[in-house]
Amino acid sequence: MSPQNFSDPVIRQSIDTIRLLAADAVEKAKSGHPGTPMEAAPIAYLLYMRHMRHNPANPDWAGRDRFVLSCGHASALIYSMLHLTGYDLSLDDIKQFRQFGSKTAGHPEFGHTPGVETTTGPLGQGVAVAAGMAMGQQFLAEHVDAELFDYRTWVICSDGDLMEGVSAEAASLAGHLKLGRLNYLYLDNKITIEGETALAFSEDVGARYLAYGWHVERVEGENLAEIDAAMTRAKNDPRPSLIIARTHIGIGAPNKQDTAAAHGAPLGAEELALTRQAYGRDAQESFVVPADVAKHMQTCLTRGAELEKRWNELFAEKKSQPAVASWAEVSKGRLPADWMSSLPVFTAADGAKATRQASGAVINGLAEKLPLLIGGSADLAPSNNTNIKAAGSWLPGQSDRNIHFGIREHAMGSILNGLCHTPGLIPFGGTFFVFADYMRPAIRLAALMGLAPIYVMTHDSIGLGEDGPTHQPVEHLASLRAMPNVTVIRPADANETREAWISAISNRQGPTVLVLSRQGLPTVDREQFAAAEGLHKGGYILAKEQSELQVILLASGSEVQHALAAKETLDADGFGVRVVSFPSWELFEQQDAAYREEVLPQACRLRVAMEAGSCFGWERYVGCQGQVIGMSGFGASAPAGELMKHFGFTAESMIETVKKMFK
Repeated sequence: MSPQNFSDPVIRQSIDTIRLLAADAVEKAKSGHPGTPMEAAPIAYLLYMRHMRHNPANPDWAGRDRFVLSCGHASALIYSMLHLTGYDLSLDDIKQFRQFGSKTAGHPEFGHTPGVETTTGPLGQGVAVAAGMAMGQQFLAEHVDAELFDYRTWVICSDGDLMEGVSAEAASLAGHLKLGRLNYLYLDNKITIEGETALAFSEDVGARYLAYGWHVERVEGENLAEIDAAMTRAKNDPRPSLIIARTHIGIGAPNKQDTAAAHGAPLGAEELALTRQAYGRDAQESFVVPADVAKHMQTCLTRGAELEKRWNELFAEKKSQPAVASWAEVSKGRLPADWMSSLPVFTAADGAKATRQASGAVINGLAEKLPLLIGGSADLAPSNNTNIKAAGSWLPGQSDRNIHFGIREHAMGSILNGLCHTPGLIPFGGTFFVFADYMRPAIRLAALMGLAPIYVMTHDSIGLGEDGPTHQPVEHLASLRAMPNVTVIRPADANETREAWISAISNRQGPTVLVLSRQGLPTVDREQFAAAEGLHKGGYILAKEQSELQVILLASGSEVQHALAAKETLDADGFGVRVVSFPSWELFEQQDAAYREEVLPQACRLRVAMEAGSCFGWERYVGCQGQVIGMSGFGASAPAGELMKHFGFTAESMIETVKKMFK
């Protein structure tokens, strides 16, 4: 990179324009955060104009650097940058900041605004997702092509990001793995919403990151030469980097600089007029982009086009190489024709098998045909059965397909999102189902963005037994089913587990939660009962009625066996009983009305559902005349069989319920 003359007046004009566009947008919206975009303008200028490899004309170019604005409340900053450097974001879009239907939402939203790499709302999520992006880059560089995928991930973050616990987990893992292409630019402005950070935050952040194994530098936030040199050194260091910039929130605002008043509210018309004057602008003119600034900053278009052209030429040279060709296909959403050919098929003769065990066998079958399937567990691989046997471990400075997230569920969820942002990768992560609570913010963001991580959630109910109620998820099925765009699947046996994985791999429009048993479940005899492929419709008739339909038994997971056993007894007593395996409400709701009526005809109002979790929500399927056998409180510590009997998850309980309904 050539030296820069930072005394050129157009550079300062450009930085001032970034600041004032952001302040104007917030003022017009009467909502937002002006202070952080103003303080971060010099860093953002250097990033977009000198250090970041990007092409505004093609924001999705695979060889680009990634930029994450982790302090998403400062969204006016990224919108100013995108507009000024030539992305498809007009000045009118800036003027519509935070308005319905605009491209300039209150926080940056992935898929909504060109040039926004990920959705950053909750603080801490952006820095953690960026760690996943950096891991994705390292994997592609080592397993596809090092020249094509030599990009880096840049982050602008705030005090709030680094206070949130998820950032500590992610930074710890990033330092351990030596993710040298991950660079944080930390705005150390000493201010939060409530006042000075000293109210609650006095740690030495730099020392903490040094302890994580990061390269750490300190700079003055207005010293362009100092920041530029630090960014260059960060790019040359093999460790992830944290550049701590001492900045001043709301800089240039005569009465609000360095105060909490510049954080979460517009400056106000009078203060903004004074701020414009402080920057040598007309006090009454808003949304002004001087012609020389526009010309200067849109040189990014020329530079970006040349960078992408060189990358495309390199890709053309390498695209016939097997690893590159395979990546190119999968990154377009096209899986190999034979991707399911190595999947196991289970028979009733196999006996009882925990669905977590079946999942492990399926993962290894998939891994044979999908080289970009990667994942691991939060220190639970032997229990989750997530290990890819033919692959090695991801170690410091050396990526492989088995990721050891450590006991870091919060970060694992966010890192999976970052891996999902990496084209071609199919990531999964495992833990106990009860710890979905730790991952909930990341699951929600994945659903919001339409990302498709696969969550392997084992120990799915009170059936895990002796570990007791702290580890027994009773409300988790209901709570995750309540989240839009999340597909929850609780398979009944090994073959449904195989089909659940096929569904998860095929559905790349949102996250899939595979809810799997600790205890062994009988493998359903598919010669006697319906094929496991029915899982793809969410609910299907597993066992038909032998006489006129009188009652429908619905169940998921480990309770399906009890519905089948209850049917056998009820059939013998002369009842017309249908069993519906119901592994996924979301998949069922995607079917047309005719299919749903076929499975659950309105004419049959006597229905009993059984699930070893909260009853909440089942009323939509059993109706006002039906019954739900579920959990109304927490579990207990005891052997699984004893608990299941105590809480009523038996065939006898279902039989008794049906007979009481008929009385």
